[in-house]
Amino acid sequence: MGTQNPIAPPRAQARVAGNKHPNRRPGAAHRTGGLQHDNTRHTTRFTVIGNHLAQHRELSLLAIGLGTHLQSLPKGAPADIKALAARFPEGATRIAAALRELEAHGYLRRERVPPPPAAS
Repeated sequence: MGTQNPIAPPRAQARVAGNKHPNRRPGAAHRTGGLQHDNTRHTTRFTVIGNHLAQHRELSLLAIGLGTHLQSLPKGAPADIKALAARFPEGATRIAAALRELEAHGYLRRERVPPPPAAS
């Protein structure tokens, strides 16, 4: 883990008393609205997610969230509809639809595994 993320600061920035935006240049125009990030550097237990998934314009928010969750799982973790429905409140129907979205856009490949033969 010797690589560093040049975008995230090494720790959360403290606000200076009386100054709402400590990183703004003096005299810079004030913008209303917009997203302000409070980035915290994670050194353990994190997953890097590409913007191509996180900001995909054709995927639903549920599919993006589920894709993010799936990428965070260790190899071999249960990720079938039944296991995901037990973990999340959305239910099997919505989870199945999100998985189909991810599959249609190339973020997921599913293979049917036949059940083992019955012992006779």
